[in-house]
Amino acid sequence: MATTVTELHNRIHALMPQARSDLAALVACQSVADPQQYPESEPLRAAQLVIDDFTAAGMRDTRLEQMPDGHPAVFGHIPAPHGAPTVLFYGHYDVEPPLDPTGTAWKSPAFQLTERDGRWYGRGAADCKGNLVVHLTALRALRALGVNPPVGIKLIVEGAEEQYARGLEDFIPAHPDLLRADTIIVADVGNSAVGIPTLTTTLRGIANVTVTVSTLENPLHSGTFGGPAPDALQALIRMLATLRDARGNTTIQGLDAEATWPGPGYPAGQFRANTHMLPGTDLLGSGTVADMLWSRPAVTVLGIDCPPVVGSTPSIPARARALVNLRVPPGMDPQHAQNALIAHLHAVTPWHARVGIERVALGPPFTARTDGPAYAAMSHALEQAYGRPTTTGGQGGSIPLVHVLQQTYPDAEIMLTGVEDPSCLAHAPNESVDPAEIEHMALAEALFLANYPASAPQPAD
Repeated sequence: MATTVTELHNRIHALMPQARSDLAALVACQSVADPQQYPESEPLRAAQLVIDDFTAAGMRDTRLEQMPDGHPAVFGHIPAPHGAPTVLFYGHYDVEPPLDPTGTAWKSPAFQLTERDGRWYGRGAADCKGNLVVHLTALRALRALGVNPPVGIKLIVEGAEEQYARGLEDFIPAHPDLLRADTIIVADVGNSAVGIPTLTTTLRGIANVTVTVSTLENPLHSGTFGGPAPDALQALIRMLATLRDARGNTTIQGLDAEATWPGPGYPAGQFRANTHMLPGTDLLGSGTVADMLWSRPAVTVLGIDCPPVVGSTPSIPARARALVNLRVPPGMDPQHAQNALIAHLHAVTPWHARVGIERVALGPPFTARTDGPAYAAMSHALEQAYGRPTTTGGQGGSIPLVHVLQQTYPDAEIMLTGVEDPSCLAHAPNESVDPAEIEHMALAEALFLANYPASAPQPAD
């Protein structure tokens, strides 16, 4: 191509102050898509910033598209030159609630981008506003150098991803031509470590349930009736304890929990450091970290409804409830996994307690194609941007939208990238991003957009 790697690198480096300004403005939007916690005007403010920024970066007809669930998404596009392929960029402008925004958990204001120890802190700095800034910076760099992207580009930025909304998932099959593309880049993950270019090739699925245990018509005095009267909370605890063995392996009857990860591993020491495990605590499971994280089902109790310690009375609980999260590895049917979890909980219910189980969430796992021209072009672009070979990894999380994209556009290559790293604390207090990741990923995207067409197949539309 006429534009060299050095020219793009220099241009993107010069754009980093603007990238910081872009991210600061986005982080300042308290775009939690839950009107019970934050005004609806805040997500809309973030959406308008996305529209304005991408329009300035060369996107056409950038606008809000109303989703079936009422949460709008931002759409924009740059038409493809004749015979050229189209690339779709995905992101989201909403964020998780900050958790303790005015307390001591955050070392700096959650909605104010703050630089500290070489990182930029703020809610959404990594997940996923930092990824939006990557797209912006790549497009601005090409535009500043007078380079018209030799591909078509489409953009979809949803507004309620963190609230498990299904609006975009329902919208895409009903409007397939709007987002049809040859390559789809889902920028909502990241590298295995800062400075190590990583393409995520698998995602776990999800199969959540809520289990409610009832044993009495109402709570009873623990002195007068304690002993023979069945305790709903203890019944629930006994049930939940059967979901893992003493080593921490998942032990749901009917689910294979012995698969192994075939790719590069995840060193145990690195995992301990990334998770800030307390000294002396054990890693769970009989497999490697990569096996447990990317290839095996993992069950987590996300929450329990029961009397709190403060304000409790000497009473036998009559009812208790838990939200159980089951992560489903690639190759496992999430419906089968959820059925197995439900059957297991019924089978281990003690004392003939009454049990009600509600299916809460279901999403399939994902395995990416790694043999296409887009994958090869992105792998090479990442290698050029970072100055070291691109590696691959799994992702223990779930992105149900990816399955919808795969089903709707079966011929498209779907790649998972992003600026998150194990230290970013996405979803937790003190979320942050390393600005070097924004710079390197923006360079990789710009290089990809410039070079992908040379080896691309016939366009999707």
